[in-house]
Amino acid sequence: MKQDPHREREAKTYENPVASREHLLEIINQQSVPINHEHIVNVLGYTDEEQIEAVRRRLNAMARDGQVFKNRRGGFLSFDHMDLEKGVVQAHPDGFGFLTPESGGKDIFLPAREMRKLMNGDKAAVKITSYDPRRERKEGHVISVLERAHQSIVGRYYREKGIDFVIPDDQRIHEDILLSPDYDHHARQGDVVIVRILDYPDVHNQAIGMIETVIGDDNAPGIEVTIAINSHDIPHKWNDEVLKQVEQIPVEVDEKDKQGRLDLRDKPFVTIDGADARDFDDAVYCETIKGGYRLFVAIADVSHYVEKDSPIDEEAQRRGTSVYFPGEVIPMLPEILSNGLCSLNPRVDRLVMLCEMEIGPAGAIKSYRFHEALIHSHARLIYDQVADFLFHGKPDETCEPLRQDLKNLEGVYQALAKARKRRHAIEFDTKEVVFEYNDQRKIENIHPSERNEAHLVIEECMIAANICAAKFLKKHKIPDLYRIHEGPNPDKVPGMIEFLSAYGIKMTGTEPTPQQYAEALEQIKKLPEFDMIQTVMLRSLLQAYYGTDPKKGHFGLALSDYAHFTSPIRRYPDLLVHRGIRHVLRGGNKSNFAYDLAAMDKFGENCSLFERRADLATRDAADWLKCEYLQKHIGQQFEGLVTSVLSFGMFVQIKDLMIDGLVHVTSLKRDYYQFDAAHHRLIGEQTGRVYQLGDHVTVEVVRVDMESRKIDFDLISSEHARFVDEGEGGSKGKKNKTRDADKGSKKRSGKKRRASSNKKTAKDSVGKKSTGKSSSHKKTARKKSQKKQ
Repeated sequence: MKQDPHREREAKTYENPVASREHLLEIINQQSVPINHEHIVNVLGYTDEEQIEAVRRRLNAMARDGQVFKNRRGGFLSFDHMDLEKGVVQAHPDGFGFLTPESGGKDIFLPAREMRKLMNGDKAAVKITSYDPRRERKEGHVISVLERAHQSIVGRYYREKGIDFVIPDDQRIHEDILLSPDYDHHARQGDVVIVRILDYPDVHNQAIGMIETVIGDDNAPGIEVTIAINSHDIPHKWNDEVLKQVEQIPVEVDEKDKQGRLDLRDKPFVTIDGADARDFDDAVYCETIKGGYRLFVAIADVSHYVEKDSPIDEEAQRRGTSVYFPGEVIPMLPEILSNGLCSLNPRVDRLVMLCEMEIGPAGAIKSYRFHEALIHSHARLIYDQVADFLFHGKPDETCEPLRQDLKNLEGVYQALAKARKRRHAIEFDTKEVVFEYNDQRKIENIHPSERNEAHLVIEECMIAANICAAKFLKKHKIPDLYRIHEGPNPDKVPGMIEFLSAYGIKMTGTEPTPQQYAEALEQIKKLPEFDMIQTVMLRSLLQAYYGTDPKKGHFGLALSDYAHFTSPIRRYPDLLVHRGIRHVLRGGNKSNFAYDLAAMDKFGENCSLFERRADLATRDAADWLKCEYLQKHIGQQFEGLVTSVLSFGMFVQIKDLMIDGLVHVTSLKRDYYQFDAAHHRLIGEQTGRVYQLGDHVTVEVVRVDMESRKIDFDLISSEHARFVDEGEGGSKGKKNKTRDADKGSKKRSGKKRRASSNKKTAKDSVGKKSTGKSSSHKKTARKKSQKKQ
């Protein structure tokens, strides 16, 4: 039998080591039939009971992690011999779902019958059962659930006809959670609760759970954040090991840690952030040199304090990123670091990783160097303060002593902006909103946030440092994470090109370049529909992610080299980049780096997933606050823009508030309306009246559903009355009349789901498996959409 190639690593970790996962997988791969635990132990020649038990536990862990498949008879089989696809499940509110294959390629469709045993985010192994040529997609059958995404669920408690159940807040979890009668609770009808799952759903039974926390009703302060955190499983509590390590961290920088670093405390570094910022992870300083500028970007040296595999490091891996909710932050690192030692507060010494760059007058980065350094921030400045002083001539006593240094920053920004323009980076002007709370932490007002010139100064400085970090890692062949943006989604490009042509903008080819996007954005800047058109363009692009391939580059920034170096306080990939750079600075190379390519690939996958998780959680919280705000304005009218047109109506976004709501097609008076998908419009069958993407309208708020976070508008008026050419009105889309679209209205009704009188009780479900027709086949309390898949 071939020896385990990883036996030395296992011996360092365990007193009584056993075969590594890699070696066990090799043994299983050699078999064409399932092989059980006893057989594997015999192959290994183990007789020691402790080792035999350790192998059993390791095999089960490998099956749980999706490395091997375990059948009902306890046999282990390689997925390579089963022709299965593994991946994460994305559920749809309408009941079906998709599995994103780890091997790449298009998502695999999972019909509602397969989704009964799954929840959104679960990891599963599926077998391809058919191919739909019309939709160009594969359909799968679930063979095994490899990993459950949820240990607990947020939802609303109800009791009906003696049955206790929880309706999940996440609309993508299709079945209600039945409550076990074995556990008491004090929830009241309609309370928001956290329910721990005791038994997961299968083909015949719904999930069983117990209430572990009662959050309260809709009016509880901060409930939107509590719901979002728990709905998306955002880690937010520090474990005992982390707290114990935190106690050992000093409050001030130790003098011995300052030794051996490049001492730049005499340089007037400054931080420039938002007024409400609490952590300052970057500081900048710029001076003029012959033929350009010398720019210093100093980033808090998190890697000095967060050692690999320490409790804080393991927790940071689990979090992946800080999550910024309105009015609240769930940090990646404990506050003693994020707001203390790793925050570049003014007038204190701080350890930093520093990127020193020489930049020419046209923005070219002529040279760069990285240093482990020591700085002393001279001032904490605010974006608005710097913009007013530097660009609008407003006096400021804090900025005045730094006038020349700030002018140098302005100069290097202008140079870097030239380079950005020259390479045709895409400059989307996206808008965000700011939420204002009252003393009871309830939403008081919403207004758009403003980006000014000072934001752009810092942004260009950070991009320059990120470019250098990527070049440095690539040069030294260190396996690390790059920020990758692959560009347009091939499936969405044709629709976008056709859409732009309606506004007189020509974009040719199947693979548009950054230059084409940049030029199109320049053409639409003065159009009143600018925000809506750029949103369509933005949605045509693939999402950026973290990966190990340095050749893929960043399409949006039009860069061949890009990594995230500038925010290790709040992003784990940045911390890994710091470790890679430090490794080289201390004489290391690829062969003795602490991570290999496989480990970095896994980090990239996880960090990309955690980033999306954070985005979804913050969006959910924002949607809740928007609904809560509009609840106080039902019956009021607002100006808005049609941002999407579908068969069942059109979505309108209220100006400045950035709040979207639906004008259902049935609320459009005096006509039947047909959906013209090609031109993103609804056409009146009798009148020829047209409502289309980009229309400026006035709407009235008629309904707000807090449970589903959906808002309904009535159309009051449209700024421009449009009609189709004579004879066109009755010729398009007759299958999409209002009568058909009414099917979609059910999911907008706002009615609460209720448990069916036919639903099996939790006690019955716990006691035995149901026979014949199960509860999942019976009428349920959940609202069901009739929309076709």
